[in-house]
Amino acid sequence: MHILLTNDDGIQAPGLRAMYRALIDAGHDVHVVAPVSEQSAVGHAITIAMPLKVKTFTENGFHGLGVHGTPVDCVKLGLTTLLRGVTPDLVVSGINSGCNVGVDIIYSGTVSAATEGALMGIPSLAVSYDDWTPTDLSGQAAWVAEFIARTDWTALSGDTLLNLNFPKGPVEQARELRLCPQTRASYNDWYQERRDPRGHAYYWLEGEIPPDRVSPGTDRALLSQGHITLTPLKFNFTDQNALELLRSMGVR
Repeated sequence: MHILLTNDDGIQAPGLRAMYRALIDAGHDVHVVAPVSEQSAVGHAITIAMPLKVKTFTENGFHGLGVHGTPVDCVKLGLTTLLRGVTPDLVVSGINSGCNVGVDIIYSGTVSAATEGALMGIPSLAVSYDDWTPTDLSGQAAWVAEFIARTDWTALSGDTLLNLNFPKGPVEQARELRLCPQTRASYNDWYQERRDPRGHAYYWLEGEIPPDRVSPGTDRALLSQGHITLTPLKFNFTDQNALELLRSMGVR
């Protein structure tokens, strides 16, 4: 398969490098177009007010293109321009440091990159790991390569992407894959006020999804129980119930 590989942690992130090696070892033709620097939580942002510059990374058996832009910039630029006539069979985004479950999918550059691939008509997969400081994701990457091989990507509808999350720890210790919906629970957020060396205030976002708000059988609940989770997503925010309600009120 021709695979476009990207992420939001940056082209030098361990998750992307592990995924690259696993996909190459599986015999795929891998084209990396990823941000030069970390772009976590930038969502579906695109760059329209400045030029996008591209840098080639070739080192230790790795080859890829780094873009001074967002994850969605990378997918759009890759699919329209940088791949030079190659149409990927699949877009893979990750492996991300930190899970992407529930409302995370709105903020996540990892999921947004896969969403852009789906919007452009390419089957897409977002992959994340439930820990912020992974050191070795080779096992998870090999698992993903096997999952890709046994999945019929052509059977998915054109605007659907798959969101895959691994629990913290070695993949051999993870519980079985569970297909599940995303949790509807949202974060409790707060900001820590800190002081820089000159005494000026700055603020650092903190937050958590309260466990008592997480419904059983959803991605956050199952991931916390040690399962690998898989959730199919569509980029469609239309509230059909509200649409019908407004029509019944005479709104046209």
